Order: sequence, then structure tokens, then C-alpha cells
Amino acid sequence: MTTHIDLTIIVAKTAILVLGGSITYYALRAFDRTGDRSLRALGIGFGVVTVGALVGGVSHQIIGADLAVGIAIDSLLTAAGFAVIVYSLYVE
Repeated sequence: MTTHIDLTIIVAKTAILVLGGSITYYALRAFDRTGDRSLRALGIGFGVVTVGALVGGVSHQIIGADLAVGIAIDSLLTAAGFAVIVYSLYVE
């Protein structure tokens, strides 16, 4: 049975997937046009953040893992993605 909080999580994770996927796509497309390594790193960083949200949500909603496990997975991949995004700001 889906509760209100489960529905909220599903809606939020879907929005993150669509928006994060769009940012990743456009950043990597810009990299293809310009060859700028920072845009590639930016796209990869946002891709990792997006995948983290997806995997965290899937682990809870589909696999049935505890909510805390899903949050931990999401948080770890978000932190890694943000590290790549910060790196992208310093690449020349």
C-alpha cells in the first residue's frame, strides 16, 4: 500500500530524474560542441547525483530496502556527484 510519504518520494524522485537527466544531457551536449573538459565533468557530476536519487528511490520502493538505506545510498552518491561538480569549476 502506497502512503502519502511514499507518493511524495516517488514524485520528487521522478522530478529529480527528469530535471537531472536534462542538465546532464545539455552539459554533455555542450561538451561535445566545445570540447571543454569542465562541461564534461559537470555533466558527469550531475549524472552521478541523478543516478543516486534513482538508485536510492528504487532500493526503497522496488527492492523493499529500509528507507534509511535508500537515503544513505542517495546521500553518498549526491556527495560524490557534488565533488565532481566542484572539480568541474576548477578544471581549465
